[in-house]
Amino acid sequence: MYRNYLKRMIEFIVAFISFFLFSPLFLIVFCCLTVANSGKPFFYQVRPGLNGKLFRIVKFKTMNDKTDQSGNLLPDKERLTKIGEFVRKTSLDEMPQLINVLKGDMSLIGPRPLLPEYLKLYNIEQRKRHLVKPGITGWAQVNGRNTISWSEKFKYDVWYVENLSFFLDLKIIFLTIKKVIVSEGINTAGQATTQVFNGEN
Repeated sequence: MYRNYLKRMIEFIVAFISFFLFSPLFLIVFCCLTVANSGKPFFYQVRPGLNGKLFRIVKFKTMNDKTDQSGNLLPDKERLTKIGEFVRKTSLDEMPQLINVLKGDMSLIGPRPLLPEYLKLYNIEQRKRHLVKPGITGWAQVNGRNTISWSEKFKYDVWYVENLSFFLDLKIIFLTIKKVIVSEGINTAGQATTQVFNGEN
């Protein structure tokens, strides 16, 4: 009952209320990033959702588009702006994904949506992470986020899919709030963003 019906209804209501309550903060971040990123406050990217169906995710843009002399983008760490670093550290970059939740592309809680090119790299067990909608936060995020290996992340994702419940979602919400407050596991050690998944188990 919860997995198939109540989860969507509850998360829609929570996302709607959250978007309304945090709209002043949303506007402040929007304005700051508009200035920092030359009029581009949002980052859009295609990601796989439920059953691998592609959708367009929206986040606040934390990195600029500076390139080297050959026209190639500079490394992520060099493109991360000061305001972007703060927005990412406080997880405010995830806020626009409430729009994805309201649209039905995402859940508040579920495995994080990764890159489409990873779909062909998953083994049979790892593919189970797409049996539910991806989430803004999830079981892997509250158990290490970007500081754990891909193998560990996928194990946490599949465990969540197999044990999804109202009380587990509630636990993840409270643990997420704790993680955001203490800014744990934002980046992989020495990296501005998480490392690329290459198909290793």
